[in-house]
Amino acid sequence: MDLNFTQSSSIFMMIILILLLIFKGTSGATFTLINKCGHTVWPGILSNAGSNKLASTGFELPSGGSRTFQAPPNWSGRFWGRTGCTFDPTTGQGSCATGDCSSNQVECNGAGANPPATLAEFTVASGNQDFYDVSLVDGYNLPMVVDASGGSGACLSTGCVADLNQQCPSELRVGNGQACKSACEAFSKPEYCCSGAYASPAACKPTVYSEIFKSACPRSYSYAYDDPTSTFTCAGADYTITFCPSSTSQKSARDTTPTSSTSTTTSTANGSAAVGSAGSTTGTGEFPFVDNSSWLPNFVTGDSSKTIFSSAFHATLTISTTLFLSLSFIYS
Repeated sequence: MDLNFTQSSSIFMMIILILLLIFKGTSGATFTLINKCGHTVWPGILSNAGSNKLASTGFELPSGGSRTFQAPPNWSGRFWGRTGCTFDPTTGQGSCATGDCSSNQVECNGAGANPPATLAEFTVASGNQDFYDVSLVDGYNLPMVVDASGGSGACLSTGCVADLNQQCPSELRVGNGQACKSACEAFSKPEYCCSGAYASPAACKPTVYSEIFKSACPRSYSYAYDDPTSTFTCAGADYTITFCPSSTSQKSARDTTPTSSTSTTTSTANGSAAVGSAGSTTGTGEFPFVDNSSWLPNFVTGDSSKTIFSSAFHATLTISTTLFLSLSFIYS
């Protein structure tokens, strides 16, 4: 075999391996927000401390609309939906009936949701598994589902598709049923907030109010230490966040009880359960593999942009490698 060709082949293979490693560690995740509600939703986005802001921190999403964001590796933060918003067309100033971030603008500019609000929380890893959950710890205002696609591992769908505003106890109800408070917000007692003497998983247990949330939405966080059935993992996935998913999904969610192993967490100041990120809670539960379609269907058909790019990238490398191996055989 020609010595120069052998050396060139070795160098080429090394480059392929390096590119594969670089690609795996820099893909991040794509988030697609879809509004299936019969009304406009104004999503809010909050990046956790140490994470870069995404392309927007708040925007208007009409019924039937969608918008996609690219998050870098190691990003962590949360998404939620605001409802009943009114913004002055001239000044851009205004507020929302639920989920308002008190920015007085469509953009939330680094501010979080005022409870009650349904939260979708994520930590995007770099080459390792992501953590995600849907939390009702700060109350509920909209049905929401998170669906993972193009990843490996358990990658279960999660969320709350039931209309808790219709089931909300009167003492937790906001206005005429626009939202449903958490017991912590409604009563400010340590046993509901998992604070003070109750600031540990051993001391803070489910309450009659958190069990109402858990019964309606078995895969969502119902209180701060509700980790074993509420924290989910996936590696290398893109995520779809759907507001007001279909009635078919609602039946699937009600009829299925999730299973998982034990995980640990540390509550945040406001009791919310953002997983695996600095200044928030950390979920370490691992979940058995179950096809997403067994609980909730995918809400977006077809491959994600990252999946398509990844497939094309790896196909190109495979073809190039095959070509060089063939040439190596010919010249041997």
